[in-house]
Amino acid sequence: MHVKISGLPVTTASFSEILRDMEQKISEKSRCNYISITNTESMYHALRLKEHYRYIENANHSLCDGIGVVIAGLAWGKLVPRRNGPILMLKACEYGLDKGWRHFLYGGKEGVSELLETVLKKKFPKLDVVGTYSPPFRALNDTEKKEITEKIKRTKPDIVWVGLGLVKQEAWIAEFLHEINASWMVGVGAAFDYHAGTVPWAPKWIQAIGMEWLYRTIIQPKLRIKRYVWSFQFMFESIFSAVFQRVTSIFRR
Repeated sequence: MHVKISGLPVTTASFSEILRDMEQKISEKSRCNYISITNTESMYHALRLKEHYRYIENANHSLCDGIGVVIAGLAWGKLVPRRNGPILMLKACEYGLDKGWRHFLYGGKEGVSELLETVLKKKFPKLDVVGTYSPPFRALNDTEKKEITEKIKRTKPDIVWVGLGLVKQEAWIAEFLHEINASWMVGVGAAFDYHAGTVPWAPKWIQAIGMEWLYRTIIQPKLRIKRYVWSFQFMFESIFSAVFQRVTSIFRR
């Protein structure tokens, strides 16, 4: 179940439907499924990078993360539900407790993935985290790539959570999806920092009104400003395209 915004798919399924699909794939031992967390910045890059476009297009689910996608969707006459990546991570951890889901945490700065494991296990004492790894902040050589993928494969995870940030995490998942061969891989970016407590997560009331982007800009201005320029550019281009298409269709009648 999805709609198209500027030619890119966005899933309209509920969290419950997504979790049930994750459960089915894990129980069937289906491999190489993945979820794209798709915000306006991701869409901006997808319209300029063929590899990133294919990543979103081929995902089992492309989840709207951010109010900008919702606004762009309205311009196209589509109701797009928000399915925030950090929230999906928490819901999946809780949902899979009695099912024995095995989680691997890959990403974050040095020590963040280990801290995230500690925090998640405190919240969900029965959570099965089978491994963690925070990669160096540079390109990996072939030997390192092989060592890391073998490390992950040995743990036999059901879900590999990847926190490397756009578009690096999507490229990593695309490269190693079939080699690691887990049931699911999900790039959740800043979720590692939010849940580990190394970066403040916006209060729930700010999340509810869709103003996380402003909160993040205030606490991380150097990191966020350029990224939000891309996000706003996509949103306004998408709105303009939708309006232009509607006006053109009227004159063609």
